[in-house]
Formats: sequence, structure tokens, C-alpha cells
Amino acid sequence: MSAYLEVAGVSKSFGGLRALNDCSFTAVQGRITCLVGPNGAGKTTVFNAITGFLKPEEGHVAFKGTSLDGRTPQQVVAAGIARSFQNLRLFTDLTACDNVLAGAPGQAGEEPFAAILRPWHTARVQAARRREALAILEHVGLADGADSFVRNLSYGEQKLLSIARILATGAELLLLDEPTSGLSGAALDRVMALLRRLQADGKTLLVVEHNTRVVQQIADDVVFLHQGHVLAQGSPQAITADPALAEIYFGGVI
Repeated sequence: MSAYLEVAGVSKSFGGLRALNDCSFTAVQGRITCLVGPNGAGKTTVFNAITGFLKPEEGHVAFKGTSLDGRTPQQVVAAGIARSFQNLRLFTDLTACDNVLAGAPGQAGEEPFAAILRPWHTARVQAARRREALAILEHVGLADGADSFVRNLSYGEQKLLSIARILATGAELLLLDEPTSGLSGAALDRVMALLRRLQADGKTLLVVEHNTRVVQQIADDVVFLHQGHVLAQGSPQAITADPALAEIYFGGVI
């Protein structure tokens, strides 16, 4: 049986820098897999290779047994994979609801003639999509901020909104790049609770994470990257208990 997500022998260089070096790992459907490792280990580059933002020089990526090689980011989303970004990339001068609507496929603007010739149909479709966007915002805990401009939301709320926007794509595999970075206290707990809720909803998550407490609380599997290569894959307990990995990541303190 083929792996749900398979990254096999992927290599990518930028000039003389080898960002990924024969990188191989798998992710299991319905589980939360955390990518960990020191800064510069290649975690975000892996996301870019999976989602079509970068073309690997070697190796391949497959999703549910189908190759993603050569696909554009839009085609990867259509296949069922969506991602967030470290810098969020939200539209700060739009409302939270409009940001979620922007993530949904099949926008009215993609069919301008239908909008002109069938305005009532277009209005009904847009109303239905707004209801769906509001339901997503409620699910992530942002119902009260649906009509707030993003610039007026707290950083923790913007983190939740970035996840809401990729949920609007309908993707089943979510790639989250440092969803808890910069958070503490209640905001951190809200994001962790949301990740577990998404798993309970049937989503599969691949998460870049630096906070070891978060990893230990949410991860089913951990992939340890160093210098673009996977050094280990296993349970959070096994990875955090390995003294060699602790030396690389924490200078011997874990």
C-alpha cells in the first residue's frame, strides 16, 4: 500500500547551498506529523517542494499514490493539499470573512460572463460561500471577528485566521508552517486545541514546529531534519529522548 504522503530522496540547492539533501519521509493519514530541527534545517523548503513552489533537482513527492512532480501550487491545492506561511500573508485591509472567502476555490470573478448574465445565481452562490466562511470562522474560534479588519485582530487571532483560510480550500492535508510561533498563554492553547480539533475532523496535519512542549502535546509522529536530511522519524518520546538529536537541536539540553 502506498504512503498517504511520501517525500522520497528530494534534493534542492540554492547556488552552493544544499537546502535539501536526499530528504525522505512519510506522513500517515489522520495523524499529526511535526517537522522539527534547528534553524536552516530545510523544513520550509520541504513545504515548498511538496506544494509546487520549488522544483526539486532530485527525488519525488507523491500524495495518495499519485505523483505531484511538476504540478503548480494551484494544482497541488486541487489535489487536496493546502499550506500556511510563516509570515501569514493575510489581506490586512480586508475583513476576516473576506480573507476566508479569498481562499475558497471557484471565485465569481473566474466566470465574469456568468456574473453578468446570471447575477441572481451569482448572488446566491456568494451568499452560500459567505455562510460557509462564517462557519469556518466559528469553527476556529473567530466568529466574533468575522467582520473585523485583519489589521485590528490580535496576532493570535491572525494565526487562527491563516488556518481558517486554508480550510476554505477543502484540502484534506494541511501543511502548517510554525502555527504557534510568537504565541504564549491562552493564544498558544487556542491554536493547539484547534489543531487537535482539525485532526478529530479527519484532517491530516504536517506541522513545522519549534516549541518542544507543543510537539509533545500534539504530535503523533516527528520527523527530525538537519542540514536538509532526515536524521530520524518516530514518536515524540523517542525523538526528544535521543541525546544525539538533543545535541544538534539544543546543544545537549532538551
